[in-house]
Amino acid sequence: MEHLETLKQELADGTAQLLDVREFNEWQDGHLKQAVFVPLSQLEGYQEPDDAEPEVKTYIHCRSGQRVLRAKPILEEMGFEEVIALGEGFNDLVAFGFEAE
Repeated sequence: MEHLETLKQELADGTAQLLDVREFNEWQDGHLKQAVFVPLSQLEGYQEPDDAEPEVKTYIHCRSGQRVLRAKPILEEMGFEEVIALGEGFNDLVAFGFEAE
């Protein structure tokens, strides 16, 4: 999964950010250390994320890869320049080696 290796490198270099669009209870159950919490419900209410930078390459993930498909166009409408919806969910990313807490 070359795109996940690229994601890891870009996060390490500071050239990308990773947003977790799952809801609060899911975030509380465990999340990736490098992720920024931006629940889909917040985005659907058109509340812009406080801790995310629109000009930085933005990857988004959820539990199963479905909510990211709804979140991507909302983020793009908000002015995020490059949004990549990951098909891999939280458990897949942990299994691939992303560190969770």
